[in-house]
Amino acid sequence: MSGCGCGCRCSRKLTLAMSGFLIILLAAVAVGLVVGLGNRDDGDEHTFTIDHEANTFLMDGKPFRYVSGSFHYFRALPDAWRSRLRTMRASGLNALDTYVEWSLHNPHDGEYNWEGIADVVKFLELAKEEGFYVVLRPGPYICAERDNGGLPHWLFTKYPDIKVRTNDANYIAEVGKWYAELMPRLQHLLYGNGGPIIMVQIENEYGVYYACDHDYLNWLRDETEKYVQQKALLFTVDIPNELMHCGKIENVFATTDFGIDRINEIENIWKMLRGVQPTGPLVNSEFYPGWLTHWQEMNQRRDGKEVADALRTILSYNASVNLYMFFGGTNFGFTAGANYDLDGGVGYAADITSYDYDAVMDEAGGVTPKYQLVRDVIGEVLELPDITLMPAKRLSYGKVQLKPSMELLSIEGRATLSKGTPVQSEKPQTFEQMDQYSGLLLYETQLPSIDLDPTLLTLNELRDRAQVFIDQQFVGILSRENRIYSLPLSKGWGNTLQLLVENQGRINYDVLNDTKGVLGDITVQLHNGGQLPLENWTTTAFPLEEASVEAWRKQRSNKELASNIAAQKILLTGPILYEGSFQVQDLGDTYLNVAGWGKGVAYVNGFNLGRYWPLAGPQITLYVPNELLRLGDNSIVLLEYQQVNKSVANQELPTVQLDAVAELDGNTGNAINVS
Repeated sequence: MSGCGCGCRCSRKLTLAMSGFLIILLAAVAVGLVVGLGNRDDGDEHTFTIDHEANTFLMDGKPFRYVSGSFHYFRALPDAWRSRLRTMRASGLNALDTYVEWSLHNPHDGEYNWEGIADVVKFLELAKEEGFYVVLRPGPYICAERDNGGLPHWLFTKYPDIKVRTNDANYIAEVGKWYAELMPRLQHLLYGNGGPIIMVQIENEYGVYYACDHDYLNWLRDETEKYVQQKALLFTVDIPNELMHCGKIENVFATTDFGIDRINEIENIWKMLRGVQPTGPLVNSEFYPGWLTHWQEMNQRRDGKEVADALRTILSYNASVNLYMFFGGTNFGFTAGANYDLDGGVGYAADITSYDYDAVMDEAGGVTPKYQLVRDVIGEVLELPDITLMPAKRLSYGKVQLKPSMELLSIEGRATLSKGTPVQSEKPQTFEQMDQYSGLLLYETQLPSIDLDPTLLTLNELRDRAQVFIDQQFVGILSRENRIYSLPLSKGWGNTLQLLVENQGRINYDVLNDTKGVLGDITVQLHNGGQLPLENWTTTAFPLEEASVEAWRKQRSNKELASNIAAQKILLTGPILYEGSFQVQDLGDTYLNVAGWGKGVAYVNGFNLGRYWPLAGPQITLYVPNELLRLGDNSIVLLEYQQVNKSVANQELPTVQLDAVAELDGNTGNAINVS
């Protein structure tokens, strides 16, 4: 889904503050378009076509419609894929909808990954084994509330002026290279070759995109068809509005998307779809049973009965439909994206780590009350399979003490967790210039002689959040998300200015050039009111990759930090790594509760669970899959940026809790409920 992430989650004309922007995905085929499908495993020739008189799909010559659910393989661990798929199949779904994430498989230029969570071929083969047809959405742009909408960060390193999602020569050349790696791996899975893939998407919600570049869309159609070879149906998905024609491609089947907040407009939505696709089946490619959530918002919730009633209405038109998301999962690591809505006054808003989405299944793959309501509706139009589901095991492992073990900005911290040689330059380097996906960048320079006391430090074009230190003493925080770009400095505080800048997630919808770091001048105010740009910066990279953090944990020395560091509640000398261990006698899913901590990143057994930020909320716990745990000793590492969950007077070690229940509706301070 891409709605402003998978379904135009934040259409330029819709505010992120609005609660639901749910959209329905419809499918209609170009007039006369017929897809001949080759031999399946049984040796019979199968076809998947469109009957433009009866307005229906035909599978092997018989009327067919699908009710599918979205599940993105990269949001669950591989050992959990089958159980998630089986739970989905038990609901009556006959099709699975999934994106392919370019940035996951191609993390650096010329480097490809097809193992573990990136083994998309294994995922699709499991889907076939579990009885699903597949609706494949390879993008190359997917939105999906993922960093950069799934586009690799290195595109902007290699081509600083690249115009993605257009006929830009550099962009289409890179897409061509990517498809040459991806598509041959999937060809045996196309329906006409005996596989489960019945449909392949071209682009993603392009009809709300400003470029409206049909040269690009036609090129992408032809590039995709070069591999599909009429063994599956090509289709598009667009938000129902006056710009749908921008996403319509000749000889490609058009669909739309919408959710419960537009169900009363359904007749008008079908009419808009028929304006670009006069005949063929109706398809809702993204029907939203929940919604995404940003940090500093209230957690999004959707009423299960309203969802079921709206689904029944859609199906009453003999439409096919995909529920986005049926199972949401988790934005592990630094993969969560962000949205930006200037018109709505929200500005930059980073997505939380959980992708629970208030979906039909919960973040750990369990059934919900909404699941049963949806299953009942699906059972009205499709036969429900006889599948017995085992209840998920959720366990509490109790309290875990964490000891402070290393300061990030210390000599040891820099030697252990920084990557590459620090770069000397007139201006600070961006994440893209450093070819760094995420994590932190440290900018350092010497302060000039300052006339004013205090002067005003200003970071122009900060992306996204900066902790400010002088001589490694904390003096304040600047934030793009909260639009705070300046703070006062006293001339007596010291000589070395240090800015530790965090990438909180690249924008995943519409604005796809979200370069990270400090892009503009960094200035101090002069006596005459002018601004003095600060130059001659040293940029140090802290990508915080799993391998480097785990190597540190295994090789670290046993000496403790000084007691004054260990006693800190507010971390005045920069981020600190805390580590501890816990025992497991029985394996089950659990939730890392970081209530009382500030902001940071959590690792369990060397795996990056993702960002936490309980001070902002609403998410308080991070999901810990049972597949990550092992019997006996297990490790936890927190890289905490701001504060510890203890008072300075308390000499005991700080703690985290491993709970059996998720907390996604916690503290949001003064956040406004946008539901």
